Amino acid sequence: MSDVGLKRWLAVGLLLLVVAVVVFALLVPLVTAGIQNYDEKNDLLFRLQRQKTIAARESGVAENLAEVKQQFEDQGYFTTSSTEALASAELQNMVKKAVSEAGGQLSSTQGLPGKLEDGFFRVAVRVRMTASMETLSSVLHNIENAVPVLIIEQLDATPIRGVRNRTTNKVDTSLQLNISFQVVTFMRGQAQ
Repeated sequence: MSDVGLKRWLAVGLLLLVVAVVVFALLVPLVTAGIQNYDEKNDLLFRLQRQKTIAARESGVAENLAEVKQQFEDQGYFTTSSTEALASAELQNMVKKAVSEAGGQLSSTQGLPGKLEDGFFRVAVRVRMTASMETLSSVLHNIENAVPVLIIEQLDATPIRGVRNRTTNKVDTSLQLNISFQVVTFMRGQAQ
């Protein structure tokens, strides 16, 4: 090959090299940016679809929440009385009924001052009664199964001293107990 032919091939090679560098300098960033934009677009579409799915469930969740609230109301966990005095009187009647059904002897019931706890108004009654262990068990069972929910606090039971037998001069044991406890129920919100 001659000098002129070699120069032409070198010029053509150099031209192809410059064209290749320009193509790579321009095309590679464009292709890379296009791929990144495509991935970002797919990610944003996925997020949008997920948000639409969540938004579509909002009405169903609101309906379910309303249904759960209604079921909670229907179960009667809280007293429906409108004031603390009415709630206390209702609670005292429930306790009297539980004691009389079990065969115990009620000594007294006393309403205690209510107080607000965690958004609920606490209504309590102090109870004093005399009963056997079996009767006490029955009273506690009746109170436990009552609606609205009743909670027993500060239970104290002491045996009643037996009576001295005049013929044997020994103390006959008594199966009776002096029992005191508090029964608590709750009202929604603040009492009036």
